[in-house]
Amino acid sequence: MTEQNKSGRIRATGRRRKAPAKGRREVTAAAWGAAVLVLVGGSGLGYVYFKLNGNLKSVDINGQLGKDRPENIDNGSMDILVLGSDSRSGANAEYGRDEGAARSDTAMVVHVYEGHKKASVVSIPRDTLIDRPACTDGKGGKVAAEQRAMFNTAYEVGGPACAVKTVEAMSGIRMDHYIEVDFTGFKKLIDELGGVRITTSKAIKDSKSHLDLEPGTHTLDGEQSLGLVRTRKSVGDGSDLGRIQLQQAFMKAFIEQVKSIGVFSDPKKLLDLADTATKAITPDSELDSVNELMGFAKGLSGIGAKDVHMVTLPVEYDPRDPNRVVPLEAQAKQVWTALEADRPIPASATRNAATGQAQGLVK
Repeated sequence: MTEQNKSGRIRATGRRRKAPAKGRREVTAAAWGAAVLVLVGGSGLGYVYFKLNGNLKSVDINGQLGKDRPENIDNGSMDILVLGSDSRSGANAEYGRDEGAARSDTAMVVHVYEGHKKASVVSIPRDTLIDRPACTDGKGGKVAAEQRAMFNTAYEVGGPACAVKTVEAMSGIRMDHYIEVDFTGFKKLIDELGGVRITTSKAIKDSKSHLDLEPGTHTLDGEQSLGLVRTRKSVGDGSDLGRIQLQQAFMKAFIEQVKSIGVFSDPKKLLDLADTATKAITPDSELDSVNELMGFAKGLSGIGAKDVHMVTLPVEYDPRDPNRVVPLEAQAKQVWTALEADRPIPASATRNAATGQAQGLVK
């Protein structure tokens, strides 16, 4: 829910959600953050807490954003922003030139419904043109608002807090949690899992992501998995929307893989996975301990891939720039209104939206 002020800027006016009680934290995310947290939850190995806690580096979203945010609605649901960072610094340098700042290569709003048995995931295309709100970066610096800015520049100019503020301004929904995963951590996690099994209906050959898959069933290692979720030009219409469809299909396969491998009967494997997982993510400061992550992960036990409804924010190609997309405002409002009310996203919300034309390529 949004309104326009005198300056013409759009701001969120969603209801506020009360701070979640401890029991409310036993809720889950899907996609990268969800699968990561499954590995941490249920370990029961008290002697490794200090080791795993030492791996966690968090960001204080609440402290940086202050009180100018949508309301916390205490209806038993939870909303989490999950970002995949495309920083090219450090261990990620092999994936491109380091330009001094990271961008949100993947962005998913995960809504876990009351009862924690189902979830909806809304992917936000990184090249969506939006009115980015003014925000404060991680060093206390002021970042000016900008009209027709690409969505992923919010993270680039202001870091996680600015990305959260941008999503809240778009949706009118307060994000209860934030989880970030980087390229290298993602690869290592897949390798620790033993790979992820997917099936392709057509060949995927992409020189930029270095992926070469024939039609059929494959168990992807970490490098191949990263290649798949980065593939763009060689699938569908070559847009970011097609890549999102690959990412969503992969995340469902990832969730099923985590639930099926039976790591809980192998303490060493579980410890190795937990060690990798806690190094791979940057959570918000309310999820920066193993105890909090375990509670968060316990809510995953009843959610499988079939219980996760994945959509892409309804968009159309920008008439002024076909390399960008813009939200279909009325349909996007349907999406956010449904989640704010803890209701399923109606099929009409995504009807006639641009798709990327890669649906069904990966299962």
